[in-house]
Amino acid sequence: MELIIVDDHPLFREGLKTIVNRDKRYTVVAEAGNGRDGIKLGKKHKPDIMLVDISMPGKNGIQMMRELKEALPSTNFIIISMHSEADYIVEAFRAGATGYMIKESAASNLIKGLDTVAKGELFLDNALSQEVVFKLLQAKGNTHENEQDPYSTLTSREQEVMRMLAEGLTTKEVADKLYISPKTVENHRTNLMKKLGLQSTVELIRYAARLGLIDLETWAM
Repeated sequence: MELIIVDDHPLFREGLKTIVNRDKRYTVVAEAGNGRDGIKLGKKHKPDIMLVDISMPGKNGIQMMRELKEALPSTNFIIISMHSEADYIVEAFRAGATGYMIKESAASNLIKGLDTVAKGELFLDNALSQEVVFKLLQAKGNTHENEQDPYSTLTSREQEVMRMLAEGLTTKEVADKLYISPKTVENHRTNLMKKLGLQSTVELIRYAARLGLIDLETWAM
């Protein structure tokens, strides 16, 4: 089976490749350090499985999965992340992940995770609470069956503006990067805040961090 690894830490990617290469059933055909490159390589190679981090520059792992899921319906996505909070896990499975493990468990659980999703089953490593996660998934599915996820209602431009603002860029800096006027940025900000039900920049940063769009520790630095 062919794999692609998408993680912004080269040493961690190398570690995953070393583990995978010990098993002749799996082959790493490509690797990427950010979500945008992950999307390009995914569409090019159409792998059986993609190993994906959540917090990455450009597009994060959840955004990447959402974009690739339609183009690659047969590809399984396993999230390998430092985040073990239930919100991240639920969001990942809702975005299309078929497996989730924390980075500390990768050395011992990677092949088990690959084998599990290859059989068409969901994988969640033992370091995480399966009961909590699947209860949350069930509750959200039942309660909001006909309700769109607020983040998915944002346009691609609004998502870009949201991420940049959450990363601490000023209105002018966002405008310069996107080649639009500051007024247009403010309009996007007003619209996205309304759609997400947020009242302040602090709430915006927390929301973005919860989705894995930014690394809160890096932002604080």
